[in-house]
Amino acid sequence: MPTVSLTLIGKPGCHLCDDAREIIRSVIAELPADAPAVTVDERDILQEPDLHEKYVEEIPVVLVDGRVHTYWRVDPIRLRTAILEDR
Repeated sequence: MPTVSLTLIGKPGCHLCDDAREIIRSVIAELPADAPAVTVDERDILQEPDLHEKYVEEIPVVLVDGRVHTYWRVDPIRLRTAILEDR
């Protein structure tokens, strides 16, 4: 079964990042049983200068399989579709 990799790029104390994290958790929890496995990695722009330089004005940023999926606000329907599209 395929695996989908999600990366949440943000920073501590960012309310939009907290919202994004909760939406990601909710979407994953509601996926059908035959959905791909999903791994989630969180990255902190305060700890990684290259990410800070690239994304400081756009956090949170969500990557799906290494590609930018969205920034600022996560649409749960769009995220679910992105996770399921390669089934």
